[in-house]
Amino acid sequence: MEKEIKINFETIASYNDLSEVEKTLFNKAKEVRKNGYAPYSNFLVGCALLLENGEIITGSNQENAAYPSGLCAERTAIFWTSANYPNAKIKKLFVIGGPKDDLSSTPIPPCGGCRQSILEYEAKQKEEIEIYFTAPTGEIIKTKSIRDLLPFSFDGSFL
Repeated sequence: MEKEIKINFETIASYNDLSEVEKTLFNKAKEVRKNGYAPYSNFLVGCALLLENGEIITGSNQENAAYPSGLCAERTAIFWTSANYPNAKIKKLFVIGGPKDDLSSTPIPPCGGCRQSILEYEAKQKEEIEIYFTAPTGEIIKTKSIRDLLPFSFDGSFL
């Protein structure tokens, strides 16, 4: 029997349609994206997290010639947050990505590994994390939870 899964997401037409908090996260993610180390792919990603205490944590992607040894911007920010603010809840996560010299407007979502890591932290904090993703320009996608991007999710309840 074939079944269908529907996900919920919102589109935000442009930067100008964001709230002031969302604009701050966008700007932080866009700025930290410049710190990405991507000499092999030339694909830069920046991430900004808003914590419940009002702190904003940023991260950029860091490649390595041994590809599995690199780390995405989302996980850089999340893991640093967990190490330094182990009990703080993540309220919002904003990701901006795309080719280094191309300001294309196709929204870039978190990769599968990042989706799984975000899922782990949603479960840890027992609260959803709003996810925003975009390119340096153009439309922005917003979801209320990583589960919208990972509908058949694997978490600790299976272990």
